[in-house]
Amino acid sequence: KDLRVREFTEKEARLLNPLQLALVGDGVYELFIRNHILSENIELTAHKIHVKAIGYVKAKSQAVIMHEIEDKLTENESYIYKRGRNAKSATVPKNADVRDYRMATGFEALVGYLYLTGNTERLEFIFNSAISIKL
Repeated sequence: KDLRVREFTEKEARLLNPLQLALVGDGVYELFIRNHILSENIELTAHKIHVKAIGYVKAKSQAVIMHEIEDKLTENESYIYKRGRNAKSATVPKNADVRDYRMATGFEALVGYLYLTGNTERLEFIFNSAISIKL
C-alpha cells in the first residue's frame, strides 16, 4: 500500500475545523520532538525521551513558543493560529492554564495546517524556533 500522506490544498485545509488541524499538529509536533530528542541522546531510555518530550509539548511550552514566533507569522499563518486559539474545546486539561491551552491549540492547528499543505519550509522554521527557545 502507498504510504504517502494526502496533501491538502490551502483552500481544503482552511475549510477543516481548527480542532482537526490541532489534532494532526499535535501528533506531528510530538513526533518531531521525540525524533529530535532521540537524535541528540541515543542512549536515553524510551521513558526518559518521553519525560524530556513533555517539556516541549506541554501547553505552557507551546504558548512560550507562540509568543516568540507570533510576529514572524505570515498573514495566512496568523489567521490559522487565531482560528485554533479561538476554537472552543470541550475540555481544558486540569494542569494547564486556559490561556496557555488556547495558545497551544492555535500552535498545534498551525503545525497541522502546514503539515497537511506540505509547507515543509515553514514547518522547519517553527520546529527550529521551538528547539532553540530555552523552555
